[in-house]
Amino acid sequence: MGFGKRIELIIQTVLFASRWLLAPFYVALAFSMVILMIKAGQHVVHLAHDSFSADESTVVLDTLGLIDLTLTCSLVVLVIFSGFENFVSHVAPDGETSRPAWLTKIDFGGLKLKLMSSIVAISAIQTLRVFMDLSNTSDRTLAWNVGIHLSFVLSAVLLALSDRISGHGAATPEDSGH
Repeated sequence: MGFGKRIELIIQTVLFASRWLLAPFYVALAFSMVILMIKAGQHVVHLAHDSFSADESTVVLDTLGLIDLTLTCSLVVLVIFSGFENFVSHVAPDGETSRPAWLTKIDFGGLKLKLMSSIVAISAIQTLRVFMDLSNTSDRTLAWNVGIHLSFVLSAVLLALSDRISGHGAATPEDSGH
C-alpha cells in the first residue's frame, strides 16, 4: 500500500470515528428532558394547588403548558433517537423488543419533516395560549404570535413540498402496507 493510500485510510478512519463527537450532544439533550420534567412537575403542583380557586381558562392555560412541555420532550426524544441512529450508531441491541418501530425507519428527510411538524404543533399551542389569554395580551403580541406561527406552517409546507418534489417524500409500497 502506497503512502498516499495510507494517509487517505487514516483520514477516513478519523472522520468516521468523529461521528462519536455527537454523543455528548445527545446526552445533553437527554439531560434537558430531566429539566423539562421538573418544569412539568411544577405545572402539575401549581394546577393542583389552584384547581378549586382558579377559573376554567386558567386551568386550560396551565394544561396547555403541560401539553407544550410534552410536545417539546417528544421533539427532544425524536432528535435524540433518530439523530443517534442516523449519525452515530445503533441505539438498542437487535433482540430488544421495546424499541419503537419508527426508530430505524426514519431517515434525515423524514426527521426534518417530523421536526417541523413538532415545531408547528408547539407553535400552535403557544398561539392558542395567547388566544386564551386575550384580555392580558396586546395586539402587537397577538400579531407576532400569529405571524410566527404562520411562518412555521409555511416553512413546514415548503419543506414537505421540496421533499416530495425531490422524491424523498414519495410513498413506498412498504409505507402503504402492500
